[in-house]
Amino acid sequence: MEDNEYYRINISNTENYQTSENVTTEENAIISNDANEFNMEQNPVVGYSEEPLLPLVKACAPLSNILHDLSTYVEIALNETPEVPPDELTIDESAAIRLYTIEWERPHRSLYSMLNYTLKMADREALRPYFKYLKLFLTALVKIPCVPPLTVWRGVTKNLSEEFPPGTVVTWWSFSSCTTSLTVLENNMYLGYTGDRTLFSVEVINGRIIRPHSHFITEDEILLLPGTHMVVQSQLNPAPDLYIVHLKQIIPEETLLEPPFEGAELYPKIKKHWYRKKRFIIPITFMVALVIAAAIIGAIVGMRSAVKKDICRDPYGPAKSYQTGSTPVSVAVGHLRNDNEIDIIVVNEQDGNIGVLLNKGSGTFQTQVKYSTGPLPRCVITGDFNGDGIVDLEVANQAADTITLLLGNGDGTFQTEINYRVGNRPYAIAVADYNNDNKSDFAAINSAEDSISILLGNGDGTFRTQIKYATGSIPIAVISADFNNDNKMDVAVANTGASTVSVFLGHGNGTFNSQQLYECGANPYSLIAGDFNNDNKLDLAVVVSKDNTASLLLGNADGTFQAPKSYAVGGGPTYVAAGDFNNDSNLDIAVSNYLENTISVLLGNGNGTFQPQTRYAIGSTPMAMISADFNNDSILDLVGANTGETTISVLLGNGNGTFQTQVKYATGNGPTSLISGDFNKDKQTDLAVANAYEYTVTVLLGQSDGTLHTQTQFATGTRPSSVTLNYFNSDRIVDVVVANQDDNTISLLLGKGNGMFETQIKAKEWFWADF
Repeated sequence: MEDNEYYRINISNTENYQTSENVTTEENAIISNDANEFNMEQNPVVGYSEEPLLPLVKACAPLSNILHDLSTYVEIALNETPEVPPDELTIDESAAIRLYTIEWERPHRSLYSMLNYTLKMADREALRPYFKYLKLFLTALVKIPCVPPLTVWRGVTKNLSEEFPPGTVVTWWSFSSCTTSLTVLENNMYLGYTGDRTLFSVEVINGRIIRPHSHFITEDEILLLPGTHMVVQSQLNPAPDLYIVHLKQIIPEETLLEPPFEGAELYPKIKKHWYRKKRFIIPITFMVALVIAAAIIGAIVGMRSAVKKDICRDPYGPAKSYQTGSTPVSVAVGHLRNDNEIDIIVVNEQDGNIGVLLNKGSGTFQTQVKYSTGPLPRCVITGDFNGDGIVDLEVANQAADTITLLLGNGDGTFQTEINYRVGNRPYAIAVADYNNDNKSDFAAINSAEDSISILLGNGDGTFRTQIKYATGSIPIAVISADFNNDNKMDVAVANTGASTVSVFLGHGNGTFNSQQLYECGANPYSLIAGDFNNDNKLDLAVVVSKDNTASLLLGNADGTFQAPKSYAVGGGPTYVAAGDFNNDSNLDIAVSNYLENTISVLLGNGNGTFQPQTRYAIGSTPMAMISADFNNDSILDLVGANTGETTISVLLGNGNGTFQTQVKYATGNGPTSLISGDFNKDKQTDLAVANAYEYTVTVLLGQSDGTLHTQTQFATGTRPSSVTLNYFNSDRIVDVVVANQDDNTISLLLGKGNGMFETQIKAKEWFWADF
């Protein structure tokens, strides 16, 4: 057995798959026993791009003496490849990927095993026989769109925590197969639940989904390229022998992997600012403009009117920071105390909790109070799930495959969480009344199984058994609205793997038609509904991550939509919010840009078009954003979850479409989702945030000046990814529900009505109770 020991595993259990009988010790998999793989100094991978682009048979010819019976497996790969492969690849390019995924019969080592073993060797000359295959293989991979920024997993059955202190720079030199499902890694066949284990939680920016070109067509595999460069963000030790290392991928300053051809993009393309493109023209133009402006100003000063106008002399107030948990990725707002102040809820992904920051009423917030969720909470939403008139929270937990429900107490606190199992890797949730019984229901998208779960509420904080509907590939966002004006709630889902939007028209009894698919651009990441052309028909605004655009699909009122029209935003857009930011009665949109640490604001013209974007600085790697009025001035403000800083940013609006400088508040680790509500009946908007890396929900109670109290955190299930609010137990106190992605549950936190929540109630299976 090799010192470098890997286990390539199946991430599904249907159709063409690998079974436990043929688990092999290979070099490329999501489980590794090679500690050296994760931190090595090597020379860059260069030179292969000079090779000609050959058919697969000829590209593999130099390897015939290295790999056993290679021609047989090449023939298998070519025979399995369709005549028109996805992603506009040629047959040979798609077959090159398929060949990489095929297992050789034991005891012979597979192509991916030998290739990755050679990539980790110090002697780059040993890689030369692979150059022709690498040319074809990497040419195919770079044509596949990068997935939107997301967290993937890889593991090793050793304790490597001492080798990865925060701030350490790490490079992985082989092709790295990762999974989006933590449940797979915890299987006893692989990492298991005992013994020393290190989990790498990686925020990737250029991963490729190779499932459409894989021999194992149901594998949920994200492939990272050689030279993946990362920085250690934090560590977590949730169990005595379990260590989680949080890595964040960055673009290296030096070339680590040579692109396979001129113009090939290894990383998502970020559009240059206009002033950088014109850096040589601007100085001359600026000088000419100064001369003209001087003449104009001189004329105006001599005959200016005595009428004075109000001018904003100090549009940007000083920044204020508020502590959150680790890696805040989502934020929500709401009146958690039923007062006039909007509070904040932050999802702290790495800490596995949500943080609640109560609004002080002056534009500031109290220190967060944390509530436990499931592992890796991703998304948080608000609602009244038990009919008590008090805001509750729901959080989606990615690593637990659950939804966490936190029932509100009406004072900004929440009760013990309750977890409900949904599908594989719940990523986002939406709340609505799908069967017209005046009780809150919710929909959860299951990103690892291409489905959506509908759970009808009983009005007492419990839910019926889920009903699933097929979506497009890798659903990542969900909303509810009435798209065909029949007074029945419908559902729309953004499918990032298929580059489509799925629309499910509701029957009004909790069931839906099969999906209708609409093209929207490459890799949609989030969407929102609104009437953007003032025709009383709902439209869809969709953030398109790969294209760095926002697409608008105008509705036809019968549940169908027109072809999309695109508008430029910042680099790596992730979330979109809509509102009237300049008080002209036309809907505007705001988009968080993950790769640029900015928010783009596009003011609407009222006819289905938008003005060019204006960007505002925000914290590091914003993953979610919402809009609400936090300082009671009847002007919409913006809140973003900064995954890379364990904070949220509040940008107070000026009422004319512009916003003040951000004010930051602390959350838990890994905030991924956020939602607002009045958790403590003080008529202030409060926030709930799902913290994916510390398994908590952060609740921030709002104050009348737009500030938030210190966060409070509440425990959830494993990897909470989405959170929502509603009334669940008929006490008119807002409760919280959290989706726990990696333990297939949801957590229910019953609110106490004072901004606090009860300890979570977790359920691995469905159960009924009167909360």
